[in-house]
Amino acid sequence: MPKTDFNLLLDAGVHFGHLKRKWNPKMAPYIFMEKNGIHIIDLHKTAVKLDEAAAALKQISKSGRKVLFVATKKQIKDVVAEKAAAMNMPYVTERWAGGMLTNFPTIRKAVKKMTTIDKMTTDGTFNNFSKREKLQISRQRAKLEKNLGSISDLTRLPAALFVIDVQKESNAVKEAKKLGIPIFAMVDTCCDPNPIDYVIPANDDAVKSVAVILDTVALAITEGLSERKLEKDNEESEKAASEKAAVDKPKTRARKTKTADAVEESAPAEVATTEAAVEAPEVQ
Repeated sequence: MPKTDFNLLLDAGVHFGHLKRKWNPKMAPYIFMEKNGIHIIDLHKTAVKLDEAAAALKQISKSGRKVLFVATKKQIKDVVAEKAAAMNMPYVTERWAGGMLTNFPTIRKAVKKMTTIDKMTTDGTFNNFSKREKLQISRQRAKLEKNLGSISDLTRLPAALFVIDVQKESNAVKEAKKLGIPIFAMVDTCCDPNPIDYVIPANDDAVKSVAVILDTVALAITEGLSERKLEKDNEESEKAASEKAAVDKPKTRARKTKTADAVEESAPAEVATTEAAVEAPEVQ
């Protein structure tokens, strides 16, 4: 996996922090300087932290587990949804439903309800309802799709959370911490980095900044998934080869036994011929 390009981060404006008066002193180690009342993030540290996070995310995806992306900020939710969907990872870009992690079984029931409504539509049961009931069910389905449609494939708790703007997504961070789920996050100069396991100091407001960070993350996750697929294919090939060898082995043994039997059958005939030759009188 290639190292993060410093110039790429610079061009995307990842280094722009918040106003000095809004800063969180705990972000001081990641701040390079202050210019015109705005804090400038140290991109060298951003690059190092991003590489660390990408390596960890690669291992998670390689193990076959899911990373849940959380970003409900209006200007960035579309790009997050696009990138996460491309990686085939679950995401939350609408409202964070309270208990989405800590009360996961209830959330799964809501997702199953959405599946049940789809089944009713397919098998014709939906047509038996009145017009008013159809309208209510359709509205319920649309609401569930909006809030939970992007996590419909998440059958168990995610292995990690990737959060953009930890202040806005504080509920998601609290639930993940409570359950011991690792948190990866883009952390701006106004945020507290202490609850975050993998801090990526970066501008979390600009679309370009978010996109360039997610591109690196997506590359790492995709590599992890590719390596997992390759390992699975190799395992299947080895298994098929061992099964084929196990099938061919008895055939070889059968051929050897058959040859031995043929030798034993021919042996008495040779002995008899020899004895006859010995007993025959010599011709003068």
